[in-house]
Amino acid sequence: MKAVTILGGGESGVGSALLARAVGRDAWVSDAGALKPALRSELEAAGIPFEEGGHDEARVLASELVVKSPGIPESAPLVVALKERGAEVISEIEWASRFAEGHVIGITGSNGKTTTTALTAHVLSGEGLDVACVGNIGRSWARDLAERRAAGQPDATHHVVEVSSFQLDGCTTFRPDTGILLNITPDHLDRYGYDLGRYADAKWRLTQAQTANDVFVLNAEDELSLERWAAPGTQARVVAVSTEQSVDALRERWGDRVWGVAGLASSSPNEFEINLPHTNPFTMTIHELALQGKHNLHNSMAASVAGRVLELRKDGIRDSLSRFDGIEHRMESVSTVNGIHFINDSKATNVNSTWFALDSLTGPIVWIAGGVDKGNDYTSLLHLVEGKVDHLICLGKDNAKLHAAFADRVTSVSDVATAAAAVERAYDLAMPGMTVLLSPACASFDLFGSYEERGRAFKAAVRAL
Repeated sequence: MKAVTILGGGESGVGSALLARAVGRDAWVSDAGALKPALRSELEAAGIPFEEGGHDEARVLASELVVKSPGIPESAPLVVALKERGAEVISEIEWASRFAEGHVIGITGSNGKTTTTALTAHVLSGEGLDVACVGNIGRSWARDLAERRAAGQPDATHHVVEVSSFQLDGCTTFRPDTGILLNITPDHLDRYGYDLGRYADAKWRLTQAQTANDVFVLNAEDELSLERWAAPGTQARVVAVSTEQSVDALRERWGDRVWGVAGLASSSPNEFEINLPHTNPFTMTIHELALQGKHNLHNSMAASVAGRVLELRKDGIRDSLSRFDGIEHRMESVSTVNGIHFINDSKATNVNSTWFALDSLTGPIVWIAGGVDKGNDYTSLLHLVEGKVDHLICLGKDNAKLHAAFADRVTSVSDVATAAAAVERAYDLAMPGMTVLLSPACASFDLFGSYEERGRAFKAAVRAL
């Protein structure tokens, strides 16, 4: 067997190379940029050849199997040339799935997928299961498999995998036992030629290889998801989830088309219920959930469905859902300084995520936004900003669209170039009782290396006040 070519030497690329080595395949890594020192050291220690600062195109194009970084678009000339020559180009998720043993829960969506992935892993771990929480959430699935095998350990019995649309673009046989599609709203449109349909199709690939033995959790209120359920559809057993309809209404609407339903309890609008055919109904009072807000109710319901598919104890699921601490950079309470509450929502890299953040808060708000615009349409935020936001602080290199959308709807608009300057300006503008919300609605790459770097810079500045 020829060596596996790994395009991109980030976390997923190095993980893929390590997995290749663990399963007896040769691999080499090619990165157009510079490798991070820690990742370079890993490759050197493992004896895996690599190149950086450019691709040896002749060698790459001679490859039969290529594992591509999610950051490299399908339209990249080298990727197009590989496919024209008949090479198989796949993602790290696809690569890892070919070797993983155990129950796989795959989670995607424009918003909420990281929270739901962490929450689902928390629910399963709370019942004593051996869980790998991997994928787009940070630690690559391939790395987890490789490191367990290198240590002589079996694979995790349960893999909870966060999957992005970029990763799904490179999947052909990836088949989660339980697939969860939270929602499809405009995001990454620059990557998909500003075609929302292409982006939605990428998300739907989560279920493309599922069979009648698998479960697919579907948002019954998401129009783009419902369109794709109609065509091309899915072979999996569908569980329809709604935060607006009762379980009885869902059954009446969908009948035999759904295997299970999760919605508001028919007996009480303050409870939600999960009704699957092989288990007794699961109910939980909404105010007991650790994560509050309508969007988090949906996330909690989806995680509950994953637990009930596995027939986990109802009391155990309730306990886990009531004790979850949340994740860094997603509506993370940082500090209250002189009565001003600072919230880090740096992970809100699209408009819909910021919509959820603004919707969940009461005003008045000093809102910090901006970064790399991915084809954003801010229309859905206008009424929220007009009703709740007093001041807008733009943290980005090009803030023209933010100014155009919101300048006449807030008291003031400021432009800053650092997280520290944003925090200082917000502190000057805010009064006791107000909230300072970092929820950018944009990617971070104009001023920061990642949304994590942006969030940590924000938190450090708050703590320095």
